[in-house]
Amino acid sequence: MSESEKHTVGALVSVLVLFAPGFLLHEAPRFPGSLAGGLLGIAGATLLAAVLVYSLVKRSVWLRTRVAKHASLGTFLSFHVYAGVAGALLGILHSGHAYRSPLGIALVAAMLTVVLSGFVGRYYLAQAGADLREQQAMLGVLRARFDRIAADAASAAPHGGTAAAVSGVDLPTFVLLASGSGAGPDGIPLRRLVGAIADLEHAIGRREALNRGLSRWTVLHIAAALVMYPLLALHIWNGIYFGLRWLR
Repeated sequence: MSESEKHTVGALVSVLVLFAPGFLLHEAPRFPGSLAGGLLGIAGATLLAAVLVYSLVKRSVWLRTRVAKHASLGTFLSFHVYAGVAGALLGILHSGHAYRSPLGIALVAAMLTVVLSGFVGRYYLAQAGADLREQQAMLGVLRARFDRIAADAASAAPHGGTAAAVSGVDLPTFVLLASGSGAGPDGIPLRRLVGAIADLEHAIGRREALNRGLSRWTVLHIAAALVMYPLLALHIWNGIYFGLRWLR
């Protein structure tokens, strides 16, 4: 996942989110049935159908081994992301913000759910995971420094003092009392070190809780897609049946 890809897709998703509630300012009921609106709808539906290529390649070993010589799975994933966002954006433009039928409203809602859940899983959770690993590494460094100071303080205590102190006082307080100076050998105040450890542990706990809640994005993404494609097929059938009924 490159930074340019993340910024590009983020910009497209932002445009999509801003365009979706455009009915508050603009509505063109006749645009979906016009030539331009129809072409936008066909292009959007084609891209949304092409999104399924990645799912087929990912889940079919037979197909994956045959297309591996032409493109990697990461390439198909990038196409999956771009085609999904672009198809949804074209679908919103095709609607002309004329959200009047239950079918159209349900299709737009499912489409936005698919795109937003995919964006969260693809980019936000990946970035959140990297940040979490960085925080955990920093916490490990601080804890190692704390353990080194605790060991130095324990070795400097009188015989038997260590057990008595640790048994009656928690370790951070024991270190503060045993050191006397209130600072470690590297000059960092122990209170600041203990506070930094506590802050990091709290931040890591909150981030882990958030990630656990968002980790089910795949379930939401797939469920919304299973709803979206039948609605899309029904929408296309309605457009053909009612739009071309004058041919009969």
